[in-house]
Amino acid sequence: MDFEFTEEQRMFQKAIRDFAKKKVAPIVKEAEENEICPKELFTELGKLGYLCPAYPLQLGGGGLGKIGDCILVEELAKVSSGICTGIMVHGGLATNILLNHGSEEQKRRFLIPAIKGERVAAYALTEPEAGSDASAIQTTAKIEGNYYSINGSKIYITNGQICDFITLAAVTDKSKGSRGISTFIVERNTPGLTATKLRKLGHHSASTADLFFDNCRVPADNLVGEEGRGFRYMMEALNGARISHSARSLGTAQAAFEASLKYAKERVQFGQPIGQFQAISFKLARMATEIEAARWLLYRVADLYDKGQECRKEAPMTKMFSSELAIRTVEEAMRIYAGAGYVADSEIQRYFRDAILYHTTEGTTEIQQLVISRELGL
Repeated sequence: MDFEFTEEQRMFQKAIRDFAKKKVAPIVKEAEENEICPKELFTELGKLGYLCPAYPLQLGGGGLGKIGDCILVEELAKVSSGICTGIMVHGGLATNILLNHGSEEQKRRFLIPAIKGERVAAYALTEPEAGSDASAIQTTAKIEGNYYSINGSKIYITNGQICDFITLAAVTDKSKGSRGISTFIVERNTPGLTATKLRKLGHHSASTADLFFDNCRVPADNLVGEEGRGFRYMMEALNGARISHSARSLGTAQAAFEASLKYAKERVQFGQPIGQFQAISFKLARMATEIEAARWLLYRVADLYDKGQECRKEAPMTKMFSSELAIRTVEEAMRIYAGAGYVADSEIQRYFRDAILYHTTEGTTEIQQLVISRELGL
């Protein structure tokens, strides 16, 4: 089996790596301090055709499939997981449902401008009482003539502070359970919609917010696909998102490893670089091995996804494996750096704060294990 990148994929990888180094790295510190994702990056990536590499060329995307998306996410995460998160959600969960189920008019008004970086998208599913149990959402959308009136709240919404529109899950028929959930496009300036900035342990450069809907009147034409099919649409989108999430974990792990390897060669104690002590060298050897294994699993699953396979078992596998790997790697990096990694200016402590979230988003590790076990027939 051959999993080498094609020439086009290698060129894209280099282009994104260069972009991340020249355009993203210089503004990470400011973005972290201000706790907001720089919106201009969406525009710059969109103009270059890099923002949504998985989407079709005819819509302005890169035509590079899930592998291209993973390349983008991995390279951005090496520089900033927070900024990467905003771009990853925009080009995945927030717009994937529009790509697969949106009307031609919705694609013209929302999807294509999003692919070009002219409009930023957010994805609103999680609620105070609906996390792992996504079907328990309480936000409602009631039809009133040519409009739906939306009431409720959403929490932990990436891009919630900076988005131009939101892909929203809401209940249209509570009696039908998950089959009574529908998907809507809600524009950010809709009366009755408010956002509250959410402060977090990590991912400071991801613009996260809690959203509140108070009789938000949304045109009936903003219903995506069919009424009552929203939960199915969400599950479809989450499968692909878990693969992208794996790429983010991998990028953070790679960055922490590279920094640790460099530090271990430079830091001298007891008359020699600390990397020459077996206690440190063995840590680095295991980190390198596990990262290599995670990369092969990730791009193997991305290849299956691009070939049209559902990957209902493999996507949770790579998400779980890579997220746990990232957390182990940053913990080891903190030990290698010791006090130098704990100070506020250290990149290592930022990797540590960011990676600890990876167990949770796009489904907790426990949810991934539940899905995998069911796919195994258990």
